[in-house]
Amino acid sequence: MRRAGPLRQRVRRLLRPARLGVLRHTSPLSDVWGFDRGTPIDRHYIESFLADHKEDIRGRVLEVQDSGYTDRFGSGVERRDVLDVDSKNPKATLVADLAAADAIPSDAFDCFILTQTLHLIYDARAALRHACRLLRPGGVLLATLPAVSRVSRGAAASDYWRFTPASASAMFGEVFGPERITVRSYGNVLAGVAFLAGMAREELSPRELDAPDEHFPVVVAVRAVKG
Repeated sequence: MRRAGPLRQRVRRLLRPARLGVLRHTSPLSDVWGFDRGTPIDRHYIESFLADHKEDIRGRVLEVQDSGYTDRFGSGVERRDVLDVDSKNPKATLVADLAAADAIPSDAFDCFILTQTLHLIYDARAALRHACRLLRPGGVLLATLPAVSRVSRGAAASDYWRFTPASASAMFGEVFGPERITVRSYGNVLAGVAFLAGMAREELSPRELDAPDEHFPVVVAVRAVKG
C-alpha cells in the first residue's frame, strides 16, 4: 500500500480526529478483562456462538474447568464431565493435560465445549487431536480461540498463542477434515480496542459489538464434527 504524503496525512487527522479520552493511559481500565466492570467483551462472542449451536450440546458433554456453559446452553444432556489439568479442582471429573490425554477413553463424548483453552497449551495440535479422539463419530467440538487478548496475568508463562481464521481453518482442518469444520470470526476494531482496554460488554451497544469485520477478529470460533 502506498504511503500518503505529510499533507494528506494531516488532512486525514483533521477530518477524523482521534480522541482517546479515558483510554489515553498506559494501564488498562480493568486488569481482569472487564469482569470488575461487567461482562468481558470476548464472553459476548463466545456465548453468541454457543447459543447458535446449543442443539449440539447434548448427550454426554465434556467441558474444561467447570460445566457452566453445558448447564446454560445444553439441552438433552445426559451426563456432564469436566476436564482440568489441576487435580485440586473439585469440579473436575477427569484430570489430564489435553495434549497428553491418552488415559481418557476414545469415542466417549457427544460434545466437547473447548472455549479459550488451546492458546494455553503449547502443543495445541496434540491437544486438538485428543479432542477429536475423545468424541464419538458424529460428535461435535465447539471451540473458541482468542485473536486479540491481553496476556493472562495468572498464567503468563503458559499463554502461548493467538489465532486467526486462517490458522484455525488449517489446524482444525488437518485433524477433522476441511469439509467437517465451520470457522467464524467475531469482532471489529472498536470491540478489539475496548477489550484490550478492559471495557465491559455493557459499555458498548449491541450495534457496536455485533458489527462484523473479518480484518479485526477478537474471537475465532470453530464447529468441528468427527467423521
